Amino acid sequence: MDTKNKGFDTKLIHAGSYEDQFGSAVTPIYQTSTFGFKNAQHGADCFAGKSDGFIYTRIANPTIKAFEDAMAVLENGFGGIATSSGMSAVSSVYMALLGQNQHIVCSGSIYGPSRGVLEQDFSRFGVQSDFIDTSDLSQIENAIKENTKVLYIETPTNPTMQITDLIAASEIAHKHGVLVVVDNTFSSPYLQNPLDLGADVVLHSITKYINGHADVVGGVIVAKTEDLYKKIRHAMVYMGGNMDPHQAFLTHRGLKTLSIRMEKAQENAMKVAEYLEKHSKVAWIKYPGLKSHPQHELAKKQMRGFSSMISFELKGGLESGKKLMDNVHLAMLAVSLGGVETLIQHPASMTHAGMSKDAREKADITDGLVRFSVGIENVEDIISDLEQALAKV
Repeated sequence: MDTKNKGFDTKLIHAGSYEDQFGSAVTPIYQTSTFGFKNAQHGADCFAGKSDGFIYTRIANPTIKAFEDAMAVLENGFGGIATSSGMSAVSSVYMALLGQNQHIVCSGSIYGPSRGVLEQDFSRFGVQSDFIDTSDLSQIENAIKENTKVLYIETPTNPTMQITDLIAASEIAHKHGVLVVVDNTFSSPYLQNPLDLGADVVLHSITKYINGHADVVGGVIVAKTEDLYKKIRHAMVYMGGNMDPHQAFLTHRGLKTLSIRMEKAQENAMKVAEYLEKHSKVAWIKYPGLKSHPQHELAKKQMRGFSSMISFELKGGLESGKKLMDNVHLAMLAVSLGGVETLIQHPASMTHAGMSKDAREKADITDGLVRFSVGIENVEDIISDLEQALAKV
């Protein structure tokens, strides 16, 4: 079925699907490492790119391709590239688009390992990186150099919930011949489509909202053009970062319920954010859906909802935050986000512990910041859990 002009929910269910010889309602798990050729010429044509046939699962696989095709449709891009983890997606993009003595500008409070791999590993091969507040467009303009090749943006950022104007940021980058890559994990394609807003590449940790059930680790990249798609896929294939067929099957299944999960989660998040904003023990809270968020109007403009991630700090800072996290019962004290269950964690000692204290402070990741991923439980139960834990702070 051609889903190009269908509604988003229809795309979720049908994009990437194809009929197999048995009429399977869902794409089967092609749990195979290699594929046989019809004859010698067919094999040669596959390796030469003259045939759409499959060769080897590290290169391509029907189950994986079905998921990749679905993501390309949902993000309005040329093609999808599924990877073994979110960091495999990030590293594949870096490897494909950056070279020796080249420069990348990134949002300051991006996911810790996305920053760490640049500072600790790519730097060994001559890649230079700068981390700025990309929500301040003047900082983007001032950070771009003659050797800048990539502007890498998270919006909302992890975990500070800053919003970057993607249209304006892309215009600045493209004026200087710089590619724009957006980590869209915190929004999902249900709420935001960066390629439509000027980005050249979009990526996700599918571990989060796209799979949505805390049982798969994976990543996906969608490129706007064929040239970028080929360049990034080449890097991914040669580094061996492919997704497994079973991963792809589970993720494609999880993807089909993305819209109903996101709607429930963000409905809950708004109520939780309103509760926390009024609580006497909360020093500050950042949730794009609140009018108090400094970029609330921008979030309304470029997103179709506010997602379900909340950052806040208690009066009393780190020690109060620890007490809260040690006393919740429904919320799980765990990293990751975007699943059906509510999670709570401490970025400074967990997901962003690899950053120096100075770097965290510059990125507004305070020691007392608590990150809260709101799930789809009954919201009354989520708030009740917070209430009993806050009473012990």
